Amino acid sequence: MIIKPMVRSNMCINAHPVGCATETFHQIEYVKSQKETRGIKGASEGGAGPKHVLVLGCSTGYGLASRICAAFEYGAATIGVSFEKDPTETKGGTPGAYNNMAFDSAAKKAGLASVTINADAFADETRMHVIDEAKKRGLQFDLIIYSLASPVRTDPDTKVMYKSVIKPIGKVYSGLSIDIMTGTLKESSAEPATEEEIASTIKVMGGEDWRRWIKMLAESDVLAQGCRTVAYSYIGPELSHAIYRNGTIGMAKVDLEKAARDLNEQLKSAVGGSAFVSINKGLVTRSSAVIPIISLYLSILFKVMKEKGTHEGCIEQMERLFAERLYTGKNNSADAVPVDSEKLIRIDDWEMASDVQSVCLERMKNITNENISEYCDLDGYKHDFLAANGFDVHGVDYEKDVSRLDVIE
Repeated sequence: MIIKPMVRSNMCINAHPVGCATETFHQIEYVKSQKETRGIKGASEGGAGPKHVLVLGCSTGYGLASRICAAFEYGAATIGVSFEKDPTETKGGTPGAYNNMAFDSAAKKAGLASVTINADAFADETRMHVIDEAKKRGLQFDLIIYSLASPVRTDPDTKVMYKSVIKPIGKVYSGLSIDIMTGTLKESSAEPATEEEIASTIKVMGGEDWRRWIKMLAESDVLAQGCRTVAYSYIGPELSHAIYRNGTIGMAKVDLEKAARDLNEQLKSAVGGSAFVSINKGLVTRSSAVIPIISLYLSILFKVMKEKGTHEGCIEQMERLFAERLYTGKNNSADAVPVDSEKLIRIDDWEMASDVQSVCLERMKNITNENISEYCDLDGYKHDFLAANGFDVHGVDYEKDVSRLDVIE
């Protein structure tokens, strides 16, 4: 069959197996080139850096990029957890399922140990599965990446399912967005969240589950001395704060940041470790495409940063996080991590630079359908949107027949 992207309401609902795999391989090649450029040596090569890494939410975006960096730049053994719909011969899977297949294939070829677990990362059964795998392989994690983003979470104790929402708090939020497929502006709005929705979003996207992971891993003695854990977040420009930073997701991220401070003290006491929240650059995701203002802001941001030569995708961001924040000591060992006054890692520094933001805000004020192609990186935004599902990826023949949907080559 010939597979074309199926886009509904600014969301792509299918995936191309070869395209997803190829995009993953592109990221791996980028990291390998950076390894050579920076002269990074992993532990097996006489250097340092992470040895045993657990990535929670390993299949797409920042989680996948983190796992690629840990494995292919530092030579770490990795265990990855994500919840995917696996493909069959005739039915397609999620993009993450194909990305995981590609990662495991490349890791095997490179002689890198990897275990990928397709399961609900919020469940205690999954935590025990990870612990059992670690003990079976004699691994103690020295880095744990928490990169989970989900619409739902079931509390392991009460069995109550909570749902997260992206909504403002207190009043309706309205603003312009971009219709990705037509490249035109449209007015979007979001109703304010109820108290129940705020609380539910914190339960799903806050720090409760992260705390539970670290607690169970510590009690099971699978944390190495000096273990670090990093969770990912976003702040963005003030114009988006009403829908994001000061909205339901922002409240959850405040809870996540509090968890980081608490976990930092616990890990410091238990294993001489530490916990951080990394504030990352805004990028195209399944959710950002439908949030008022965010899609417009990102398309303008991409254009401005590309003009300045500072634009980064997921893999560039995570490679810089590892090499210029987490592992800057002797022989690429763990060292003091630079943080801001709120103890946050700011790898969004290039996005939030004053010369970038001033141009973005000026263009946001003056955007129209007539000048949208001049002010926005429509092609780049659309590419990232499609590439996340394996479409519009360089080197893939999309006119070629795909005979099976459960293979990536």
